Amino acid sequence: MERSAVQLRDRTKRFALRIMKLFRALPQRADALVVGKQMLRSGTSVAANYRAVCRARSHNEFYSKLCVTLEEADETLLWLELLSDSGLVNPASVRDLKTEANELVAIFAAARKTARESASQEISKSANVKSPNQQIAKSANGN
Repeated sequence: MERSAVQLRDRTKRFALRIMKLFRALPQRADALVVGKQMLRSGTSVAANYRAVCRARSHNEFYSKLCVTLEEADETLLWLELLSDSGLVNPASVRDLKTEANELVAIFAAARKTARESASQEISKSANVKSPNQQIAKSANGN
């Protein structure tokens, strides 16, 4: 695995651990627990799904898992915003976590764009490559 992938894997794991710590610190109120459980699920899912990205067996699987990872990171950001904006947590106490979530969203969005462009280029290349039978027929016709 590339160094950057290992670093991102570790980063998403640290993010998940910070989400768990925040969840444990939430007030014991129904609204905090409902939003907190959603945040806990999506925040820890970022790390789990990124690991799946790293283990993808095909480009399609890679792209699919990457899209899920991006969705989970963005969803986590929403729950953090709701906790902060509702006053359930002090906005200053989740500022760094929201910044990290935003950065992860940006990283995964950029990776998704690159993966999509890479797939498009591969499709274009393969469309221009003639099959062996087409090449033989072309040679036989003197073209």
